[in-house]
Amino acid sequence: MADTSSLTDADARRALKADLARFNCRVAQPDDPPLFTREPKPDVQSLHWRGRDLMPLLERLGREVDLGAGGPRRTLRLHNPGLPYGTTNTFWASIQVILPGEVATAHRHSANAFRFVMQGDGAWTTVDGECYPMHEGDLVLTPAGTWHDHVHKGSEPMIWLDVLDISLMRMLQATFFEGYAGSVQPVDAIPDRTLRQFGSGLMRPPNVDVPPGSNPLLAYTRQMAEAALNAAAGLVPDPFDDVVLEYRNPADGGPAMRTLSMLLQRLRPGFEGRARRHTGSKLYYVVRGEGNTTVGEQRFDWSTGDFFTVAPWAWHAHRNAGSGEATLFQVNDTPVLKALGYYREETAAA
Repeated sequence: MADTSSLTDADARRALKADLARFNCRVAQPDDPPLFTREPKPDVQSLHWRGRDLMPLLERLGREVDLGAGGPRRTLRLHNPGLPYGTTNTFWASIQVILPGEVATAHRHSANAFRFVMQGDGAWTTVDGECYPMHEGDLVLTPAGTWHDHVHKGSEPMIWLDVLDISLMRMLQATFFEGYAGSVQPVDAIPDRTLRQFGSGLMRPPNVDVPPGSNPLLAYTRQMAEAALNAAAGLVPDPFDDVVLEYRNPADGGPAMRTLSMLLQRLRPGFEGRARRHTGSKLYYVVRGEGNTTVGEQRFDWSTGDFFTVAPWAWHAHRNAGSGEATLFQVNDTPVLKALGYYREETAAA
């Protein structure tokens, strides 16, 4: 509905308000905020978190916050002050710390989730019986409804990015959570079965059926991702993101998760990207290097370990004016927008 402030029958509408309320009904009022605007007016704010500020907080969490059995994970949430909760309007991003010898006990929930390892190795994640080592730069999925637990067998703290579509799940009121009977689940006889079946991305067993939209692959290694990015560097540069690849579902070519898309990109020295804006939100993690991103009237000068968000329908452009390459990991909610027919994009002139 358009702006109601100029209604000619404003007094009549106000008089109706109390009578209608008795029957749980309403009529548009002169002071109602507009339901429709000419373009999106998001509550999400575009923000920049600096790694140098986050690391002392993570070290403090490791010292002062317990990882109790059956309790919440030890995570530092990247909170967006424009929202009651969450990093964007559709997902939560948190940084998890797990110490040597600790176990993040098994549970499952209706939210889709993934882990992108920021620092360290020695932890193992088990997802529905499949068990994978976690190394820096690896991506591990825990799709909705899958049992998952983490065990740290290494000697140094591990830190990884957790992203869950909790905000979307809560908005749809589809929240389910269940704890496992024990601390960890049993590991299958072939602990990396789906990696063996689908990990090549090009070949698969002919007699294995995958439900439509489901991704059978649970782990994407750093070695695979960086080799693919190196190969893509020989292609014509993307005008917005330079060298960029998306983690895909090997069964149907769709996004790696139904509600979340993950990408890895490389900005080479001298790259100046074109500006664009689109519906949907996204979060970037700076894997290595430095550069800057202009979001609306803000400029984020980022470096290794930083995070930043881009709000829906905000103009943004990347730039690398330095002498070294920069690598960014990105997560966005584009799959949701496209599935619902709400994705829209505008680009600046070349």
